[in-house]
Amino acid sequence: MRRAVAILGLAALAASIPLAAQNTVAAWDATFRSLTSASNIGESMRRLSARPHHVGSPYGKDNAEWMAARFKEWGWDATIETYEVLFPTPKERLVELVAPTTFKAALREPTVSIDPTSGQADEQLPAYNAYSIDGDVTAPLVYVNYGRPVDYEELDRQGITVQGAIVIARYGASWRGIKPKVAAEHGAVGCLIYSDPADDGYAVDDVFPQGPMRNRDGVQRGSVFDMPTHPGDPLTPFTPSVPGAKRLALADAPTLTHIPVLPISYGDAQPLLTALSGPIVPTAWRGGLPITYHFGPGPARVHLKAAFNWDIKPLYNVVARLTGSTFPDEWIVRGNHHDAWVNGAQDPVSGMAPELEEARAMGELVRRGWRPRRTIVYTAWDGEEPGLLGSTEWVEHHADELRQKAVVYINSDGNGRGALAVGGSHPLEAFINSVARDVDDPDAGVSVWKRWQSTAVATGTAEKRNEARTRADLRIEALGSGSDYSPFLQHLGTATLSLGFGGLDEDGIYHSIYDDFYHFTKFLDTDFRYGRALAQTVGTAVIRLADADLLPFEFTNLADTVQVYVKDVQQVLKTSQEAVIERNRQIEDGVFAAIADPRRPMKAPQPEPVPPAINFAPLENAAQALTRAAERYKKAAAAARPKVAAHAEIARSVNTRLIQSERQFTDPGGLPRRAWYRHLLYAPGFYTGYAVKTLPGVREAIEQKHYAEAESEVVRIARALDRETALIAAAAADLERIR
Repeated sequence: MRRAVAILGLAALAASIPLAAQNTVAAWDATFRSLTSASNIGESMRRLSARPHHVGSPYGKDNAEWMAARFKEWGWDATIETYEVLFPTPKERLVELVAPTTFKAALREPTVSIDPTSGQADEQLPAYNAYSIDGDVTAPLVYVNYGRPVDYEELDRQGITVQGAIVIARYGASWRGIKPKVAAEHGAVGCLIYSDPADDGYAVDDVFPQGPMRNRDGVQRGSVFDMPTHPGDPLTPFTPSVPGAKRLALADAPTLTHIPVLPISYGDAQPLLTALSGPIVPTAWRGGLPITYHFGPGPARVHLKAAFNWDIKPLYNVVARLTGSTFPDEWIVRGNHHDAWVNGAQDPVSGMAPELEEARAMGELVRRGWRPRRTIVYTAWDGEEPGLLGSTEWVEHHADELRQKAVVYINSDGNGRGALAVGGSHPLEAFINSVARDVDDPDAGVSVWKRWQSTAVATGTAEKRNEARTRADLRIEALGSGSDYSPFLQHLGTATLSLGFGGLDEDGIYHSIYDDFYHFTKFLDTDFRYGRALAQTVGTAVIRLADADLLPFEFTNLADTVQVYVKDVQQVLKTSQEAVIERNRQIEDGVFAAIADPRRPMKAPQPEPVPPAINFAPLENAAQALTRAAERYKKAAAAARPKVAAHAEIARSVNTRLIQSERQFTDPGGLPRRAWYRHLLYAPGFYTGYAVKTLPGVREAIEQKHYAEAESEVVRIARALDRETALIAAAAADLERIR
């Protein structure tokens, strides 16, 4: 309460000071927070989600033009940058059971009478998976649980093959694009993906419209292209999809699926799963449908047909700027996407509307006399849903300029209620903790940071609970992929944060026609108070970054995190070695033969080589050197910060180094077998899609049994750490000149 009163007092004081004198007030960010309005966020959501606005739709273009006009109205220099990308839409969709009985899937989400926008059928994209290839196949059906590599290991143990089959996988546990990728690698000819009620239906809560969860006819749309290879336009990898760009032939695009894929509802999935026989699945594979789950194959046979319009569609990125007064060539970039699969109130407008409110409030600060010292760039990306298209094409288009000028990229992608969740670059960990301490949680009566800490204590393991209580800063998560931060962080090496509130929402309408204003205001952040909290948190971070004399990068948390990652990959190897040794021992002892069930024949396992030792010394030594340099920089920065404003040339030199600090972790050769991803600390997993793999070159080489490659990746990452260490030491030496 005292904090809230103090902030309101500062805001009132700032408002009472003559405009010309307000630039002497240090608390511009407190004034900013007082200017944000939940009702404005609600009205922006109402407008942006009023009609379907997928890539290439009339309302998508209309929204972009409306946002550009609002930015200009608020004093920003705003433009729309356009790109041309491959965006397929459905032409023909068919799923039918042809044996032992017949059933034709509806493949349709019905209108809900009390939901006014669910009936806009003439504008809605039907349920489909973008970047599935065309296909017409009839084959036996096999249930593959979540369709992960580990699930195929279980099928192999059961002696079940998907060769020549259509697989049916449930959404969840991995990114949807991994499911057809792994299925094709195992010889499947088609893939169906359904939403099981155990994951986002009636097993969780009442279904829509009585409750927030997915009803029996709800379907999750979404892209299935191979994003762990590269995001962006499938036909122009590494280069921007500007008019006249050279494009790959469709048959040569590496990120399209190799088999046809369609999503279905659990209402349509139930007859297909009921028709399966074969062994009963393990307990962990059983969903929430009132059936006995069998593996198959047989007697169920399914006919799957999918055909698409392979069109080139325009993208409309909105890019707005407030030019910096002192460092115009140092950019603080902030973004959220504006395209949606249908109306998209939750995804993405619950993040886009707060961003607009940030821009409006900053425009008001400018009117009162504030001007950011660094340039602030606000973006509204198009084409995120199909595959981070707008952000990737923009980054590829402006790559040379961004490498020199981009200080930080701050992302959001939807927002909910509850605790703050933060992922990003660990040199920004201490900074975002400090921001969270100065923003009030709208429900808890404490700071956003305290709510974040309390959630970590309540939900973490014993070790993490203790760390949340005792560590000076709460840990932020490493970032994988699945949102627009990916080209900034993992391709360019721009220091990045991704923010959003959540944990109290039950979201069962993801990527369906029911993700709309009615659902959001009935079941989610109904009065937009957490939308305002997001705007306050991100806007405060932007202002502080824009106005800092010395950029608030801090490297001891980075060094601590790298030490954790080094121990993690060592444990991955140790666990792999122990697992192989134990499995080989069981094979020798005849354990598998003894437990075999004659009714469920299992494939006889064979012994395998134990993973060899790997020399982690280069990585350990580099991590220790980084720790020493980070401590030196922390001490130098603490001593210099009170005086740095009087030493402009030194500050500029140090800031120039800090801007390049995240770039030191990138390698122009990229990761093995996916050169677009250049960051050696963080990447999306090759078989997880969204979920991060830290030290990915080493970790995935061990997981995929490429042990010689793991050795070489250890050396490559160590060199990156050494580059970072040298940069930090040079920055510390500069600061030590300040007396």
